[in-house]
Amino acid sequence: MNRFGWTLFVVSVVVSGMTHAVGAESESVKQLDQLFADSWEFGLSEDPLFATQIGDNRANDKLPRETLADHQRRSEADRKLLSRLEAIPRDQLPRARQVDYDIFKRLKRDAISEHEFQSNLTPITNRSGYHLSFPELSLEVPLTTVKDYENYVARLRAFGQYSDDHIELMREGIKRGVTLPSVVLADFDKSVTPQIVEDPTQSLLYKPLAKLPDSFSDADRARLISSGKAAIADSVVPGYRRLLEFMTREYLPACREQIGASALPKGREFYRYRVQHFTTLDIDPEQVHETGLAEVKRIKAEMMDVIKQVKFQGDFPAFVRFLRSDPQFYAESPEQLLKETSLVLKRMDGELPKLFKTLPRTPYGIREIPSFVAPRTTTAYYMPPAGDGSRAGFYYVNTYDLKSRPLFEIEALSLHEAVPGHHIQIALQQELTGLPTFRLFAHATAFVEGWGLYSERLGLEVGFYEDPYRNFGRLSYEMWRACRLVVDTGMHYLGWTRQQAIQFMADNTALTLHNITAEVDRYISWPGQATAYKMGELKIRTLRKTAEDQLGSKFDVREFHDAVLAGGAIPLDVLEENVKAYIAKTQNAE
Repeated sequence: MNRFGWTLFVVSVVVSGMTHAVGAESESVKQLDQLFADSWEFGLSEDPLFATQIGDNRANDKLPRETLADHQRRSEADRKLLSRLEAIPRDQLPRARQVDYDIFKRLKRDAISEHEFQSNLTPITNRSGYHLSFPELSLEVPLTTVKDYENYVARLRAFGQYSDDHIELMREGIKRGVTLPSVVLADFDKSVTPQIVEDPTQSLLYKPLAKLPDSFSDADRARLISSGKAAIADSVVPGYRRLLEFMTREYLPACREQIGASALPKGREFYRYRVQHFTTLDIDPEQVHETGLAEVKRIKAEMMDVIKQVKFQGDFPAFVRFLRSDPQFYAESPEQLLKETSLVLKRMDGELPKLFKTLPRTPYGIREIPSFVAPRTTTAYYMPPAGDGSRAGFYYVNTYDLKSRPLFEIEALSLHEAVPGHHIQIALQQELTGLPTFRLFAHATAFVEGWGLYSERLGLEVGFYEDPYRNFGRLSYEMWRACRLVVDTGMHYLGWTRQQAIQFMADNTALTLHNITAEVDRYISWPGQATAYKMGELKIRTLRKTAEDQLGSKFDVREFHDAVLAGGAIPLDVLEENVKAYIAKTQNAE
């Protein structure tokens, strides 16, 4: 029945009527579960890489197909699944299953919209795409048995076709006027040419073949090494070479000069959709822009208070120049940066029970961002664990250009990307029980990134940011996310130039100019995504204040966090319902 409970029935209820209602509910639930199962199985079959990531090993020898026909077929399948969903009477479902219904409906509608707006025709960006992820394939797949290595080599052999599929999409994008802005593809070749090697043993993809398990027979070792070299030489290297040639001769000359999504076909409509998609809110770009400006003003005042606290003699720009140039704020080696990061996280590990009743079983680790992508990507990112618990989550730290990685930012950044941020939330989500499988891996960006930003502030509650410079780093990171609301909407909807966006962030944050430029180019190539962080965090903070105000002495931050995280990554309206239910339950408890 409904998880919030039924009101008492009057004695005159007709028993046969109750039986009919329960039967209808049961049949609707059965149809819904079958629909979810069919959709999930279809998704696994279409994306073998995702299947491997979550522990389904049936297609570990395959890569996805990404042709125009494949994308059209998947979109048609989404439409059929949506039609099946809408044929199920939602009002006959228990409340918890109505939530499943609504989230699934949102996911399918958004997938259909993405295809209608032709976003599949820009499958790569300056910091993401198959060309960047594939060299790290060995970190994402099982490599224990002979069969595992055979599967790995089979995927190397499939890479040539995989690359050609993506080229087909981008070539069609040229025809339809759907391309990336040229500015974000500067130095694109530097992430591709390292994969074009004359000697297969020099490829990053050869690494696992160079250290095969001792338990393998000599015959198996020789066969795997030989077939692996051939796959790299005959498929991987030619695939990257064709990509480089296509990008140089066809794609880059055809790229648009305008940076905003509004320059795309139906661009303004597309951007309005993207804002609502990433924030999960019924909101328009102008509202997001104004919210950003208000947050910039508020945070700026707090930053000025820190400047006064350290008794700095100078204005805000002078203080930022001091932070960007003084050697005391920068690591002297990658090892020092990684050690500082590790210390912060180990300290937070010990404080987690003060903030959470429920913690994930899956651990996390730290890795350096690979050198071939580090110059063109952000300061850090998180990669989720395998869904079956066979691989930990990993926090990737950028050690390139140490003068762009100030130590005073480490606390905020690490709390966001690892614990109590992304790792706690995502690992817990994958370990939830009683939910449809698709919800264990759903990604509502406003929730995921909103939680990450909210987690930065949690450090204040358990003894972090005691050094005023590190607190300034926290505020600068919060300011960074507020600025995102302004510059993303500014560039994609309000006609801002790239330089306007860079200058706005330089004027209001302590981020280095290298990081600012990399971030602005990221927003250019990924319209709308940057609006999710601050909008999600504001919603979580608002809900927490509501809970604190209404519960008073009954408020327990650990219970609140359980209520927020217990449903996985969910749209913000669903989160609000969950928090309201938690408040009501707590108020009614003796």
